[in-house]
Amino acid sequence: MIRARILKIAFVAAGVALLAACGEVPQDLNTAAVKPGTPAYQGVGASQFAERGWQPGDRTSWEQQLRARAAYGQNEYTRVH
Repeated sequence: MIRARILKIAFVAAGVALLAACGEVPQDLNTAAVKPGTPAYQGVGASQFAERGWQPGDRTSWEQQLRARAAYGQNEYTRVH
């Protein structure tokens, strides 16, 4: 009896976990807007993945953002110490 109840709870928990994975939002880029040979700082137009405040074509802000990412976000030494 207790074993059947534990088995039932395990199946319900597994079902909930599987259904939770179905709610993920796709993160595809708009590949139709990307043109080969275009500099990266030109951007792809309106995108949910663009940094707030950045305007496509603004090279200096693009370079500043890359420097900031390298210094703080992607440098393990500064993140750990």
